[in-house]
Amino acid sequence: MKIVVTGAGGFVGRHLVDRLLARGNEVTGIDTHAAAIPAGARALAGDIGDAVLQKEALAGGCDALVHLATVPGGAAETDPAASRRINIDAMYDLVERAAAAGGRPRFVYASSIAVLGHPLPETGVDDSTPLSPELIYGGHKAMMEVAIAMFSNRGAIDGVTVRLPGILARPRGPSGMKSAFMSDLFHALKAGESFTCPTRPEATIWAQSVARCADNFVHALTCETRLLPPTRAVTLPALRISMGAMAEEIARQCGVSAGLVSWVPDPRLEAAFGAYPPLTTPAAEHAGFANDGTVAKLVASALSTLE
Repeated sequence: MKIVVTGAGGFVGRHLVDRLLARGNEVTGIDTHAAAIPAGARALAGDIGDAVLQKEALAGGCDALVHLATVPGGAAETDPAASRRINIDAMYDLVERAAAAGGRPRFVYASSIAVLGHPLPETGVDDSTPLSPELIYGGHKAMMEVAIAMFSNRGAIDGVTVRLPGILARPRGPSGMKSAFMSDLFHALKAGESFTCPTRPEATIWAQSVARCADNFVHALTCETRLLPPTRAVTLPALRISMGAMAEEIARQCGVSAGLVSWVPDPRLEAAFGAYPPLTTPAAEHAGFANDGTVAKLVASALSTLE
């Protein structure tokens, strides 16, 4: 397959491109920093909103496109105009150009559980939970989910939208994501360092390892879209984990004391990122998407990919 991946030098993008290349695909990767794109891919550096860059990436068409590039949550709140330019305008243009290149390409869109809004229903989230975003990021993602469904219904693309939960464990350093504390916990305990968690141990998250996430994107490229809901959108299966249980498992696998973690809750942050109710994802599972299986497997996978 001839596949274009935006955000190819990012956290999920690098793992995905490696998998696609290993399967013999021809990959064009787009990122602001071409050096971060795995060797073997055709690397294009630049702003995804640049029309010239989009045309170059799609010259000659493609069988599929995976759109990972985004202005993330915290950064989108700080700069809504940048979020609109990249998360709406650039993506809409990209869909139109991919469709115009012909062949009704598979277009896999990385959305987010932020589309579900806040607060989430205490009784749980399932496939019938309506979208009710509060954040700029979630609102823009929801708008583009509708665009993917619309272009698919018109026969222009063959769209698949996957909503990502927390993906672990991201590299240390500024990410523009308020949920970065989840990944920072892994880095601290692997290094045997103390860590102050901004939630209570009882706080709950939805999580998936980056390896499992990349595997789900690979699956999205060839899954049977007739198995998807009419919206073409599914929430990826994730494990619901308490921060305390995750800290204990990370500490166990790293051979350090869970006492390295102190708990200093930030009520507003915990309400947004540590109060996730039960999650059921029958539509995604029916279409062949999966979670990590157990907390121990998720932690082991996340630790193995720490950068």
